[in-house]
Amino acid sequence: MSDTSLTIDNILAPELTLCRVAASSKKRALEFIAEQINQQDNTLSETQIFNNLIARERLGSTGIGQGIAIPHCRLEGLDHVVGVLMTLEESVDFDAIDNQPVDLIFALIVPKEATSEHLELLSQLAEKFNERSFCDRLRQCQDARTLYERMTATGG
Repeated sequence: MSDTSLTIDNILAPELTLCRVAASSKKRALEFIAEQINQQDNTLSETQIFNNLIARERLGSTGIGQGIAIPHCRLEGLDHVVGVLMTLEESVDFDAIDNQPVDLIFALIVPKEATSEHLELLSQLAEKFNERSFCDRLRQCQDARTLYERMTATGG
């Protein structure tokens, strides 16, 4: 691995860690993600982020099962990876592979050129979320700070 290898803790900002978000649908959750990213960096187009996330979902749901989704897309003009972690107040239908509603979302927005880094991050996320006790600890969080700390804690 190179010195510049991306890890979850260096792409996730506390400002983009959101706890108990009220989203009534998959579409609304993705809109909310795009809004939050745009609020942190207004050079990034909320509409473009949302449209790219929706386009990726059309290829196949990013709901990976057990109430978890990892929506992701590439974005023209982006020079760094952006991660957004959020838990939902109530689960929403995400067309997940196991047909279970989703309440734990980690969105990943990567530069258009990023390929191996993008896949490496998706793999890291899938591995973390594969651990049920880890997901339970995230779901139990009552505030964004705790959620951020649990997500970025080393050793899972």
